[in-house]
Amino acid sequence: MGANNSSSCHQTNNNALTSTLPMKNQVIHFHSSATWKIHFDYLKQTNKLIIIDFTASWCGPCRHMEPVINDFASTYTDVEFIKIDVDELDDVAQEYGVQAMPTFVLIKQGKPVDQLVGADKDGLKKKIEINRA
Repeated sequence: MGANNSSSCHQTNNNALTSTLPMKNQVIHFHSSATWKIHFDYLKQTNKLIIIDFTASWCGPCRHMEPVINDFASTYTDVEFIKIDVDELDDVAQEYGVQAMPTFVLIKQGKPVDQLVGADKDGLKKKIEINRA
């Protein structure tokens, strides 16, 4: 379907994305722009903080941040963590003006509220704690 995650997501016949989240929050990986758009359109209707981790498989700092993001997803269960590979979904990366990796875009109700460029664990944690309220 285009998303690879630990929660079970599926597309119904009317193109609505339904999701059953596990007890432990995980990072959702998207591999399809269409699937990302459906999920994003759903999340825009909520007040949930969304963290998009724009990454690349060849990016060393991105690989360094991967366990950090997984830990944050387990800690901040009220936040949706999404991973997008810029080489797979370059249209989504361009939409957010991503020019370096990793780039973390924080979104609420469909609008970017903050951004962090670089592998700065403490900086990202601070931005999450400020924006999740």
